[in-house]
Amino acid sequence: MNKFYSSYELKYINRWQSSLFSNSLQNFPVIVLTGARQVGKSTFLRNDKNLKGWKYCTLDDFDILHQVKNDPESLWANTNHIIIDEAQKAPTLLSAIKKAVDLSKRQIHFVVSGSANLLLMKKVCESLAGRADYFILSPMAYSEMKGENYNRLLEKLLNKKLPDNIKREVIIDDILIKGFMPPLLRFKKIEDIPKWWESYTATYLERDLRELSQIDFLPDFRNLMKILALRTGNILNKSEVARDANLSQPTTHRYINLLQTSHIIEIIPAYFRNRTKRLIKSPKVYWMDPSFSIYLSGYYDKRTLKNSREYGSFFEALVYHHLRIMANLLKPKANIYYWRTVYGDEVDFIIEYGNKIIPIEVKSSERVHQKDLKALRVFLKEYPFTIMGIVVYRGNDIVQLGKKIFAVPIANFL
Repeated sequence: MNKFYSSYELKYINRWQSSLFSNSLQNFPVIVLTGARQVGKSTFLRNDKNLKGWKYCTLDDFDILHQVKNDPESLWANTNHIIIDEAQKAPTLLSAIKKAVDLSKRQIHFVVSGSANLLLMKKVCESLAGRADYFILSPMAYSEMKGENYNRLLEKLLNKKLPDNIKREVIIDDILIKGFMPPLLRFKKIEDIPKWWESYTATYLERDLRELSQIDFLPDFRNLMKILALRTGNILNKSEVARDANLSQPTTHRYINLLQTSHIIEIIPAYFRNRTKRLIKSPKVYWMDPSFSIYLSGYYDKRTLKNSREYGSFFEALVYHHLRIMANLLKPKANIYYWRTVYGDEVDFIIEYGNKIIPIEVKSSERVHQKDLKALRVFLKEYPFTIMGIVVYRGNDIVQLGKKIFAVPIANFL
């Protein structure tokens, strides 16, 4: 039996975003919760302690959907606290919510959730400006899946503090293949994971995308997904992607936008303050779960994954997944960038929190050598106000490698 999953099959795991959610409920009459399919939005809405006693409705229920389309106000006639799930199925509902909020002088509170981000968010921006706060629920973090308190590593680093060594054995290849989607918690065997992603991909292609936009030819879209998966952690050149996918550039651009707006991929921009410096300014691409990109790339077991040309990029994506979660838990949120010069010096991630900057380099090896620090040293020289430089690696100890440069084990990030 796999210990990673076995303990949590029948038990709700509190999501780390719950504390931020609680704060927003006190300050906004409407909360909008989005995220990719199966990240746990409905489970969160039904179980989070902040929403205890709220009326829950889902527009997956045909009768409720019919009620909303004909008489939306009747849905909250006897309550001041209501959750409406799958709200993208009735976009006109949002105008009724705006009216209810204004007429009640913000005494009625709504949580509105949905997966089809493209349809939902446009209407939200038009109807609920100034009235709503927004949350994107991501797949879970490693420690979150184990029911542990949220990771404050990024907070410590931003406050110029190094974390304590975490003596935890982590089997990286298992973690990469298993991924972080809540439904995967119930799986006992690692070989069952690709089958789940196969079903997930079919559902996403056949359901969500048909709701979002017209796809000319689904096999072309599936091929584009594989091409992007193999480019995980790389600079996104849409012209190259269009050429490799044998698609026009407008079609490629539209398909990439669909993946981004439905939270399947994430684009991180380049970092630059000195506009005279010769820097690469194209974005990099990551998938919402490293396991998804590994599946789409055709690596279904640990042996083929370990021997893959893209292994370092998948390891980097694992670090990005946890950095993104930690960055989103800060108030306000931290920004994540990458940095690359035209001469080839590249730092994988730049964390920006106000005026505080932390560059983070990722190495999938168990040791870090001085030659691995070249790009970090170039960055620190260019931006001397940087707090410290971090190298994430597969070793077990926190090690000082130079002035303001430290190696930190991957276990601390997980």
